[in-house]
Amino acid sequence: MNQLAPLPSPSLALPALIASADERARLRFLEFFAVTIRNPHTRRAYARAAGEFLAWVAARGITSLAGLQPLHVAAWIEALGREVSAPTVKQQLAAVRHLFDWLVTGQVMPTNPAASVRGPAHSVRRGKTPVLAADEARRLLDVIDATTPAGLRDRALIGLMVYSFARIGAALAMRVEDVFVQNRRLWVRLHEKGGKRHEMPCHHNLEHYLAEYLDGCGLREDRKGPLFRTIARGTKRLSDTPLPQANAFAMVRRRAAAAEIGTAIGNHSFRATGITTYLKNGGTLETAATMANHSSTRTTQLYDRRPDDVTLDEVERVLI
Repeated sequence: MNQLAPLPSPSLALPALIASADERARLRFLEFFAVTIRNPHTRRAYARAAGEFLAWVAARGITSLAGLQPLHVAAWIEALGREVSAPTVKQQLAAVRHLFDWLVTGQVMPTNPAASVRGPAHSVRRGKTPVLAADEARRLLDVIDATTPAGLRDRALIGLMVYSFARIGAALAMRVEDVFVQNRRLWVRLHEKGGKRHEMPCHHNLEHYLAEYLDGCGLREDRKGPLFRTIARGTKRLSDTPLPQANAFAMVRRRAAAAEIGTAIGNHSFRATGITTYLKNGGTLETAATMANHSSTRTTQLYDRRPDDVTLDEVERVLI
């Protein structure tokens, strides 16, 4: 059973403009936080925003709610914009706008002074890495000829980036011993930026790709050797040389062309493709950040291309 968030205490220190108003205004103010907001974090954020705004206008000579004008809200928003980020300003504006809406419907105020005030322009930064649709990624993997060492290697490398969200640098730095069994499941160990070590269980498809690669190319006993290697000149067999990132990029472009994929993808596209597909299928941004070894979900959001689907759906409404 869901528990209600703690209600505002009757002894809560009211802002001066509220404390000096009549009993109906004071009660309506408290009701706003008790009745309309269920999330305790939102309740605290809105109460703080309302308190700060009302204290700000009181310090500038406003003595009653009736004296509040859109100009006061706009000036406060402009002042806030010099101190905090645009998303924070927009949240603060939303808080006072909703509060005043509540006071207007309760006939405490005749109009909402925040209704016509616009917040700062703000756009969420999006990554520029090209991303494949899930069916394109599946097709690219399926058309690779897995009867050759190069094919086994390439399928395993691309699968690793898609299913474990691995960075290309971390993938190419792996040794054979970084693929290991734990709790009867295959795991991978990625050596990330800053010397961080990141371990993840394998998706069943990735488990299959890695096992076939290790067995088909006879790599299991060379535990200290590089996992992904170049092809020895003139032999079509794996060498002992680690695969350079530039070679991996060229390989990805060749494989994409063979799968008739028109998107100009690169190594990083598979990481973004995996993250986006995971989120589309119900995964959370927080868990995606953990799987991708991101220190912040803001970084993970750069890889999320779900909004592209909305845009594509909407443009098709132009029926000409």
